[in-house]
Amino acid sequence: MPLYNYRCVKCGHVMEVLEKANTNSRHTCKKCGAHRVEKMLPAFSVNSGSGTAGNSCPTGTCSLS
Repeated sequence: MPLYNYRCVKCGHVMEVLEKANTNSRHTCKKCGAHRVEKMLPAFSVNSGSGTAGNSCPTGTCSLS
């Protein structure tokens, strides 16, 4: 099951909810108890394909590679 992010319309609190895809579940804000929460668009990263193959750092100097 995927994780979805929801933001409370009243207080702005963001929470993660583990639920089945395409579910019409109603959620309550865990901070203020409001019933109006909006599903946020998922964030994702796109690799442009540039750089050296097999190296995620274009300069090759990243400590995480």
